[in-house]
Amino acid sequence: MKTNFSHIGLASLCGWFGVTRQAYYQEGWKELNRSIETEVLLKEVEHIRKEHKRIGTRKLYEMLAPIMMEHQIKMGRDKLFDLLSVHHMLIRRRRRNIRTTFSNHWLRKYPNLIRGFIPTAPNQLWVSDITYWKVNNVTVYITFITDAYSHRIVGYNLAESLEAVESIKALQMALSAFGAESHLNLIHHSDRGLQYCSAAYVKILLDDEIQISMTESGDPLENAVAERINGILKEEYLNTQKLKSVKEAIVYLHKAIKLYNSERPHMSISNFTPDEVHHAKEPFEVKRMWKNYYPNKKVIVNSYQD
Repeated sequence: MKTNFSHIGLASLCGWFGVTRQAYYQEGWKELNRSIETEVLLKEVEHIRKEHKRIGTRKLYEMLAPIMMEHQIKMGRDKLFDLLSVHHMLIRRRRRNIRTTFSNHWLRKYPNLIRGFIPTAPNQLWVSDITYWKVNNVTVYITFITDAYSHRIVGYNLAESLEAVESIKALQMALSAFGAESHLNLIHHSDRGLQYCSAAYVKILLDDEIQISMTESGDPLENAVAERINGILKEEYLNTQKLKSVKEAIVYLHKAIKLYNSERPHMSISNFTPDEVHHAKEPFEVKRMWKNYYPNKKVIVNSYQD
């Protein structure tokens, strides 16, 4: 207004609108502060997304907390959504369309042991699933084994085939952290895929006295945590990369899992990182920080959103 009517004094302009000159200057400073705060936040978002390229706004809000406190920036999560929307920085989710589970086989299938079971400490329940990843027009398959309490990925393997031996490598990685420790209180839960029902895979579990649990239908809620972890890794990390070879993919997968385990907060574990929860000296109660909008839907395991 002052620019458009430069020939009129500021006092007269303020009088038109019933405000004082002090109020005018204060509003100018507020606008300047908002502009600086916006620039600070957007730069930090860009910095975070150099590594966590498709991390969602809810996680960003938690990761931005230290810098917001440092700069005394007051902004709620909804306002952050609005800010990122204006600057075209919101993330759109993608769909999966490749089948990785083949359960129509003659091998023994085990019952679901974890209905209503909620782990209260690490290494009580591991969940596993297999997902695919496109690398320079080559489809590769990744087996993940995740601790259901901490959401930490404890074992993984990338391969160009769905052979059982590749999933066994992920299991061996997970077990290697224990040495000779007994696993009597550990349950391994998966779908009924051929890999998990294979004689070699089952033998390793039985030899280590690990209870075997499997889904009994095609409902993803029967293996909700594993399904969710697959989605997070693919959407926020793997699908953001343009890699030239499977060898490069293996290197990046190691990096992505380290970022996921050590830096990414989870709403399902009180906005801590998986490493913080998994390696805590004493187990503590973790609370989900999201609402269940489907109260009448039967949930088999904690179907956490992250």
